[in-house]
Amino acid sequence: AEAQIFDAFNKKVEVIKTNFHYGQPIAKPKIPTTYKEKYGITNLFWINLPHFWRALYSIKDGDSKIEVVAFVLDILDHKDYDKKMKYPKR
Repeated sequence: AEAQIFDAFNKKVEVIKTNFHYGQPIAKPKIPTTYKEKYGITNLFWINLPHFWRALYSIKDGDSKIEVVAFVLDILDHKDYDKKMKYPKR
């Protein structure tokens, strides 16, 4: 399972390099405070990975006017994702 998640993640990184808005945006009020405080982010996206895992990433302007930097904040299973995003338990 870990190898599948890792391989899928690497493929998604390549997609994000060409389309940084590939992931699903998370509404600004739903962005966990910990991410805002720790990383100073103002946007957050999620992408699906195998076995109900998710990766969370943010984008920001780079050093040049044409550069955009995407960085991964977390890779979580669905249970931890729901907990981090404060979704109710099922």
